[in-house]
Amino acid sequence: MDLRETSPIPAAALPVAAFRDHLRLSSGFADSTTQDALLEQYLRAAIAAVEGRVARALFQRGYVLRLTRWRDGYAQALPIAPVLSIEAFTLLDRDGGASVVDPSRYVLDADGTRPKVKAAGTILPTIPTRGAVEIAFTAGFGPLWEDIPADLRQAVLLLASQYYEGREAGGDQDMAFGIRALLERWRDLRLGRGA
Repeated sequence: MDLRETSPIPAAALPVAAFRDHLRLSSGFADSTTQDALLEQYLRAAIAAVEGRVARALFQRGYVLRLTRWRDGYAQALPIAPVLSIEAFTLLDRDGGASVVDPSRYVLDADGTRPKVKAAGTILPTIPTRGAVEIAFTAGFGPLWEDIPADLRQAVLLLASQYYEGREAGGDQDMAFGIRALLERWRDLRLGRGA
């Protein structure tokens, strides 16, 4: 399984000003934005860490999932939620030839925690021998910072602050307990093969 982000979070969507306020960095000076590139870097790192921990895309953006086999012939779980739409479903043969699957052959089960692509009939389209399938989809709470649930926004700001304040220390920084507590309700407990 290979999941790629196809449309990164635009810099304008990142809450750099809110992060600057959260850190209580000096304001009122002519050059109060000199650290914005650094703040953006820590925000992106915190967003990636939070998304990885809760398997949710915070900002709405495009992804492509590439598989060489189905886990289940009737439905395939998507590795990140919430999924808003499937943009394309393409079968690739071993030589790289592509054939687009008719949307009438599959449906999106946009379950908020465990989204899936399901067969519209009895089975999903057969993946060619030594080939692959690519499923392009859009996931995320929305395009704006305000679209993200408040507890996840707070976790991002706290984690970005932890990264920013620990930048001189170097080495690994474990996620603080308070941040993990904010994220706990968003984590999905998965047991066994059917999960």
